[in-house]
Order: sequence, then C-alpha cells, then structure tokens
Amino acid sequence: MLVYPNVKINLGLSVLRKRPDGYHDIETLFVPYFGMSDVLEIVPAGAFRFVGSDNVTWDDDLCVRAYQLLKADFDLPPVEIRLTKRSAVGAGLGSGSADAAFTLMTLTEMFHLGLEDWQLADYAACLGSDCPVFIYNRPMFGTGRGDVLTDYDLDLSAFEIRVEVPEGVRVSTSEAYSRVVPRERVALPSLREALRYPAEMWPDVLYNDFEPSVFSIHPEVEALKKRFYADGAVYASMSGSGSAVFGLFRK
Repeated sequence: MLVYPNVKINLGLSVLRKRPDGYHDIETLFVPYFGMSDVLEIVPAGAFRFVGSDNVTWDDDLCVRAYQLLKADFDLPPVEIRLTKRSAVGAGLGSGSADAAFTLMTLTEMFHLGLEDWQLADYAACLGSDCPVFIYNRPMFGTGRGDVLTDYDLDLSAFEIRVEVPEGVRVSTSEAYSRVVPRERVALPSLREALRYPAEMWPDVLYNDFEPSVFSIHPEVEALKKRFYADGAVYASMSGSGSAVFGLFRK
C-alpha cells in the first residue's frame, strides 16, 4: 500500500505548566497541512525490512517502532517499509509523527486488524505526543501533552496556507521546552478565547509560547515570520517548537 503522510501546523500553542512527569501541559489547535507530505509504502516481505531516505535510519525511525508496537499485540507478518522523506524534519510540523500514524493505519487496513480510530490513537500516543492527531487528520484541539484531542470546527477555506522552513535551521524540542515560559505566569487570553476572534485580530491575541525563546537563538525564524506579514499575511506564526513558519493569506 502506498500512502502520503502529511504534516500539521499549530494555530496557537500555549504552554501552561510543567507536570510532575517532566512533560508540559499545553493547549493548541492542530490543523492538518496537505501541501507537504512524505511517501510511505508498505508491502508484504519474507523478512522485516526498513528502507529510508538518507536522513532516516532504521534505529530511530518511528515507522519501525509503530510496526513493533502493533506486532507486540497482533500476529503481524513481516513487511518491507519504504519511506521517502519530502517534509522537513525537526521543524515543528510533526513529520515523523505523521509517518508513524500512517504506518499504524496502513498496517491496520492491510491486515484487517479491526482497530477503531480511538484505539489507533492510543497506540499513536505511545510513539509521540502529537502522533494521535494524524489518526484523525482534521482540526483537533489538543490538551494534556497534546495527546488529549477533541474535534474543533474550523473553516480556513478563505485562506491560502503557506509553510516555509528556514534553510539549515532545526530546533530541538527538548531545548525549546527547557527555555519556554509557561503561560500560567503570563496574563494573556486563553487559546479558546483567542480563536473566537476574527483571523485579522489573531496577530494581537493568538500566540505560540515557544516563539520568544526560539527567536532569540534563531533570528532567521523571526525574520521569516516578518516576511510573511510584509507579503500580506493576515496571520503568521511559528509551528510547534519550530523552525517552520506558516502564514494565512486571503484568497
């Protein structure tokens, strides 16, 4: 089977507090972006094999972990997984998480495992906090670590979404979290409140809490956001913990 794992952007990202387990409670609106995707092919094989792009290794690829996770509970036959990376890695777009989620869904369909979306989302949560959102692949409001998802009615049909990644800039998620200032210390509107405003007002009320610390280390990311506004974006923001930036432009 051949599938095309897309990426996501974050409309607002509030880091609320650090949890006793070392993670952070967040609020964010995940929005799928279909203008950037990988190519994932899974076929039956005599022995398990993973074939990845030059920047993907067998040991650290989430597709391999997704296969192993399902194989622990189901009698899966061996397969060959071929992954061609076209989306940016380490850019806050959930590229690896998307590959893992699509692997779970593809294996479920290929071998008739009968798993429903909520069950697949539980498996996906074991692989990454933003992995479950790709099981649903529609706008979802994320809380907890980002893995507690609820549907969100969002219509962006009036906008063109543009996504760019500053060349050569990758942001470590762990480093970004170590520098972020939790929202509970800052008096700003909640994300749900901010999203109720018209998009033209979002630059004043809708924030990504990772931006200040990331911009201080990678000014190229801030420069890209400013360029989007100079080009006429109604709203522009860094996605996730960076380094990708997206802009909403009126059609």
